[in-house]
Amino acid sequence: MNAELTLDVVILLHGVYGSHWAWAMNGGVHKTAHQLIGQGKMKPMVLVMPSDGLHGDGSGYLKHQLEDYEKWIVEDVVTVVKEQISGVNEKSNFFITGLSMGGYGALRLGAKYPELFRSFSGLSSITEFSQMALFLEPGEYDRLNKLVLTQENVLDCILANKERLPLFYFDCGREDLLIEFNRKLHNRLLESNIPHTYVEHNGAHQWVYWQTHIAESLLFFNEFN
Repeated sequence: MNAELTLDVVILLHGVYGSHWAWAMNGGVHKTAHQLIGQGKMKPMVLVMPSDGLHGDGSGYLKHQLEDYEKWIVEDVVTVVKEQISGVNEKSNFFITGLSMGGYGALRLGAKYPELFRSFSGLSSITEFSQMALFLEPGEYDRLNKLVLTQENVLDCILANKERLPLFYFDCGREDLLIEFNRKLHNRLLESNIPHTYVEHNGAHQWVYWQTHIAESLLFFNEFN
């Protein structure tokens, strides 16, 4: 009898104004994965694209006063995938990535839950909560600011668990409005001797960049198999 098939899982978090359809409809991530698998560059993985609950224009994937969007990703989504997807089991590796606000969520949650995520990455990532103001209307940002329990930043989450982290990856476009924040994070990680991979590409904060460069994250995760 053949052993049970075990599939690894990649959770993809969307950015502000997005939902569960964004990575597929705008990013074509399933097509990219299919192509990489067909070329023998990547083994089959399950792609999971949850919504953050359509909270306003974005939740930050943080704990709020009444809702817990962090718990939704690291507990509820993981549990549902294990229950509903054949081949996903206790032996499966879980990875997490995202773009912009989703990159902020993925880098934070990947760092905070190293026992859950085998590795993590971010594309064009917000690195501190205050950068949400670059994408939200002032009134929406003020409302979100009052709802979140803690305005976390990526660096603090990484440093808090630096002894337990796997190698992780993030990239950003040179024309992106977040490029200097990503460079700052990279330099602070170097100063703190935190192993990681950081890459810059040509491109701005737009879907053509994420469509192109999600492949690097998928191939990076594939190296952990």
